[in-house]
Amino acid sequence: MRAVIVRQPGDESVLALGEVPAPLLGPADVRIRVATAAVNRADLLQRQGLYPPPPGVTDVLGLECAGEVIEIGADVRDVAVDTRVMALLPGGGYAEEVAVDHGSVMPVPDALTDEEAAGVPEVFLTAFANLFLPRLGALQAGESALVHGGGGGVGTAAIVLLRETGNPCFVTVGSAEKGRRCEALGASLALDYTAGDFADAVRARTDGRGVDVVLDHVGATYLEPNLRALAVGGRLVVIGLMGGGTFAELDLGALLLRRQSVIGSTLRSRPTAEKSDVVRAFLDRFGAALRAGRLRPPIDAVLPLADVAEAHRRMQASAHFGKIVLRVR
Repeated sequence: MRAVIVRQPGDESVLALGEVPAPLLGPADVRIRVATAAVNRADLLQRQGLYPPPPGVTDVLGLECAGEVIEIGADVRDVAVDTRVMALLPGGGYAEEVAVDHGSVMPVPDALTDEEAAGVPEVFLTAFANLFLPRLGALQAGESALVHGGGGGVGTAAIVLLRETGNPCFVTVGSAEKGRRCEALGASLALDYTAGDFADAVRARTDGRGVDVVLDHVGATYLEPNLRALAVGGRLVVIGLMGGGTFAELDLGALLLRRQSVIGSTLRSRPTAEKSDVVRAFLDRFGAALRAGRLRPPIDAVLPLADVAEAHRRMQASAHFGKIVLRVR
């Protein structure tokens, strides 16, 4: 089958179309003929050799896709052949076919196009799990959140989910234009991180209280201002390390006094059963909104699979708003 091949770790020039074997179908798996796949920043890291796939997972890039079920494993009872689906993948989305555990598959509502559906699983499930699930963000009614990278895939998904629940949502962005688009999407306030201290701005907007949850993909360089932006009892959930993974000094006394939590979280490396639990919890809470078309990712660009290098360049430059999608079929 046709797939994107990473010839060696490097920049976008190492990406090429080639032929790879079709994935094997396990008894609990679903085989999907891929129509569209979305690009995520983790794909760029894997391409550079910085984020290898979990053991036993294909090295073909791609963490989410949409398409049509063409085969099911012997133990699958809840997914039917010939249905439109979208799937959370451990890898393999930049290809004509994927095989994935049935628990990571969701039906595509009629309200969504294939392009929109491809941009749902990775980012909406990441935002949902880390903002709402117990032992992570555990966001409650009336509580507020600060989400970094408001114009990216996870950021826009978080805005849409928080808009649906009515929780105040603050985001950071890199330009006034992205800020305007985030607020039009539903953010309570967009803060240009190039224009000043976001923690001071958040505390000023909340009368000195701070927010209850911070969802952060930056890491070390944001740790101190993230904690300043948190309210008493607040939770900082770290899902990425774009700004480094080591912080020289942390005031644990302040952390104790303010009863704050710092939580690390990933989705890709979770066991299959845990991913299935996340999918079920997401559909239980937001399935009706998804079917009604209220949950959909903003689509920045749709490119043919052959233009995958351009898709990566666009994401690397942070020139996008929402999702970049590859049309596979």
